[in-house]
Amino acid sequence: MAETGVTVLIPALNEAAALPRLVAALERLEPKPAEILCIDGGSTDDTIAIAKAADWRMLDCEKGRAKQINFGVAEARGALVVVLHADTIPPPDMVMVVRETLADRSTALAGFTPLIGGQPHEKTRWVTSAHNWAKTWYAPLLCRPHLFLRGVRLLFGDHAMFFRRTDFLSVGGFTPGDQVMEEADLCIRMARIGRIRLVPRFIHTSDRRIAAWGPWKANWIYFKVGILWAVGARARMARDYPDVW
Repeated sequence: MAETGVTVLIPALNEAAALPRLVAALERLEPKPAEILCIDGGSTDDTIAIAKAADWRMLDCEKGRAKQINFGVAEARGALVVVLHADTIPPPDMVMVVRETLADRSTALAGFTPLIGGQPHEKTRWVTSAHNWAKTWYAPLLCRPHLFLRGVRLLFGDHAMFFRRTDFLSVGGFTPGDQVMEEADLCIRMARIGRIRLVPRFIHTSDRRIAAWGPWKANWIYFKVGILWAVGARARMARDYPDVW
């Protein structure tokens, strides 16, 4: 596979409701990725059937987003990998953005700028989106200031993070047992080999958790889990973050 081949990696668990929109969005990608690889964690709905009907490459793995992504990167055929959640809709030029960003060898890890809302272009939660943008900088500054000065920035799953497959594998990927904030630990490890970048290109991600919890509760949960990560209280993070897998 050429060094510019891009694998779109989708970890999934019971995502049948979200997948049809994602299938349609990925069909609009231009240029096309080298492959679309879905790693299923044991879905009991129509997730697998929808992915197979879309002609995605489909593999099974033990449930757990960190475990599924680690497995998927190890199995990826592309030299470049972008991790896309099932409820996130990429721009049509996603593959080109990934290639152009990682053409800079000083960049180890990057992500898109998420707009959080309902159906794309219908209702955007601007306050939460702005908070999500700002925490890329303020979270490491407040929680790990010594690492912030060394270039650490925090990206999360809804940023559609992307990287070179070899770099991800060289740092050991995600900590397999982590259910929450696994991306933050990856950012710290990846910062040892290059820059962490937030690309000024929007990506649309679902507000389904915010809609279920309410905006105030959602932002409080996000803030609290960040503080627990900062003080090393890992055992409490998953307990205080509903709906993790």
